[in-house]
This record gives sequence, structure tokens and C-alpha cells, in this order.
Amino acid sequence: MTAEALPSGTAAAGTPTVPAGAGTPMVRVEDLHKSFGTLKVLKGVSLEVNAGDVLCIIGPSGSGKSTLLRCLNMLETPTAGHVWINGHEMTDPDVDIDAVRAHMGMVFQSFNLFPHLNARQNCMLGQTTVLKRSAAEAKQVAEANLVKVGLFDRMDYFPAQLSGGQQQRVAIARALSMDPLLMLFDEPTSALDPELVGDVLSVMRQLADDGMTMIVVTHEMAFARDVADRVIFMDDGTIVESGPPEQVIGAPLEERTQVFLQRVLDPTHVREIGELEPVNVPPAWVRPK
Repeated sequence: MTAEALPSGTAAAGTPTVPAGAGTPMVRVEDLHKSFGTLKVLKGVSLEVNAGDVLCIIGPSGSGKSTLLRCLNMLETPTAGHVWINGHEMTDPDVDIDAVRAHMGMVFQSFNLFPHLNARQNCMLGQTTVLKRSAAEAKQVAEANLVKVGLFDRMDYFPAQLSGGQQQRVAIARALSMDPLLMLFDEPTSALDPELVGDVLSVMRQLADDGMTMIVVTHEMAFARDVADRVIFMDDGTIVESGPPEQVIGAPLEERTQVFLQRVLDPTHVREIGELEPVNVPPAWVRPK
């Protein structure tokens, strides 16, 4: 996808308090590059995400998906290119990155909870230290978000007392407690037992239904098909294919996308590029019932 021409000016650095205006993408990336030494991980990625949309990023391991996500909030510094979040250019040396980050939630593969704090306290800490909320207000917000993720009866539990799926839901509640305008998910179910995945995905589906802007790196194809407004397939640091999920997942146009999906959906029968099934017949699990 090619980004539009740059706006005539960028917003002044500072804390974003309202979503981007009509016609302005919540997230905009233009010609993004990232290298680690001689290894080129991102090779000119451009994309846009509008407020309230869900973008799912799929692709093989090592394709640059997680690096792209980390470049959005400057956990990794891009080698070249531009990133705008809610009108603020993150790649501008003068931007107040911490102020913009305060309204971006990120959920990682690992839960990154403080082991000495219970679920409620984990959700309160960022509020009191970053947002400067009172302990009473932070507690009220934390408890409301723990209820939202289905952990109303686990607020006093410490991470070691929770299952992996419950810990990941605490991580989501913690991010929501910061009142984010944008949520980034980096394969949030990859470290979970299969039977725990559904609980986390259910919470994410509800966030999407509530209108949260989300960028999700995932291998959960059913989730991407059902929840995403748009799906991007990445390989070797580039966007190979982008479009609605019924196209990218159901009837991909690019041969590399077809090979990837066949290997994901039919892992016991790995085909070579010359052994593809007809591309006009979607996999059985995405065909209308």
C-alpha cells in the first residue's frame, strides 16, 4: 500500500487527548526501514490504520511483523522512514515520545507483569505514576477493566497464582487502564496453552466490537478472518498482500500468501510452490456454511 503525500505540517508534540480528526489516520507509516547491522528487517513498509479499525498482520516468523509493531511506539528506532500516531510524528526527534506512548497500549507475547503486585496493583501502577491519578481513582479504573476481561474474582491474585491466559488478560486490563487510543498486540496468544487461547481472543473481540483501534500481529487465522477490517501479509520485511480478510485469507492473490496459508491451514501436507491448490477455491473453513 502506498502512503498518501505528507501533510503540510505535523501536530506539535504532546499528549494526544482525542482521536485523530475525520480523514486523518490514527496510524500512518511511510517507507519504513529497519536494519540490525547488515540485516535488513523492514524494507520500505507503508500503511495506514483509521480510528476504530482492526488491522491484523500475518506472515512467517522472521518476516518483520513484531519489529514493525515495535517501531510504531519507538521500542525500536527505525533506520529510515516516518511514523505518525494520532497526528504526532514519532520519528520527529523533537516529539515527546512518552506523552504519545501514554495513550498507546501494548500487549506482548510474554505477560510482563510485576510478580510482587497483585492483578489490581499491576493495573494501578501506570495510572498513578504516568497519568498521576489518585490511588482511589486508579483502583476504580483498574477494577472496572479487570471486570471487563472477566477477572472480577481474581483481583487480589498475584501472577504466580494465575494461569497464562489469566495473566495475559491482566496485561490487557493493565493496558486498558491507561485509556489508550490505540492497542498493539504482539502475538498475544503464542505463549498460551491451546485451551487458554479462546479466553484472550474473546476479550480482544469485545475490544474490537467496542471500537478500539487495534493492530494485531497474530497466527490466529480465524480471529483475523472474523475480526479484522484489513489483513496484511508480510514476508522478508515487505508487505506482500493487503486487503480485506475475505480476500487475503479466503482467496489470496499472491502466490507467496497462498503457500503460507496452505502451510498454516494444512501443516501435515506441505506443498511446494508448483503444487498449489486452485486459488479460486477458499479453504473449507472460510467457505460460507
